[in-house]
Amino acid sequence: MAATSSAGGSKYKKMTMSSKEYQAFAKKREPARSVFGNCIRAFIVGGAICVLGQAISQLFVHLMGMTKEEASNPTVAVLIFISVILTSLGVYDKFAQWAGAGTAVPVTGFANSMCSAALEHRSEGLVLGVGGNMFKLAGSVIVYGTVAAFFVGIAHLIFGTGGTH
Repeated sequence: MAATSSAGGSKYKKMTMSSKEYQAFAKKREPARSVFGNCIRAFIVGGAICVLGQAISQLFVHLMGMTKEEASNPTVAVLIFISVILTSLGVYDKFAQWAGAGTAVPVTGFANSMCSAALEHRSEGLVLGVGGNMFKLAGSVIVYGTVAAFFVGIAHLIFGTGGTH
């Protein structure tokens, strides 16, 4: 039996908020963000990832006798491998939360996103869980990259650079 007041109404206050009331409520409780600090952290971390990539590339050049062009693909593969291992251990996500866009922009951020999707849906099976959800993310990137490469190729064909075709 519901508790009511003598006037016949409910003694409990209506608890729903309008959209504007909720936004004001959430805004008051939102922690302050330092845009400048976030930019500095992203710059430093993104730069550090690039320095790591350059160091790995130099190792391939000097220790394996590769050219700079030959060293580029294995360098990317090593960076992706490191990102996937750190994501699997739960380290990358915590680091990325602190560093912000500095970890999202390099190829390591894409590898982290793919690995996170795979780990999150592994209980659904390899094909529908891991494969399906991992490539929901990658599909849009692959399509965008392919379409962009097509248009850049067309522009190069039309405008050329004066060199040999």
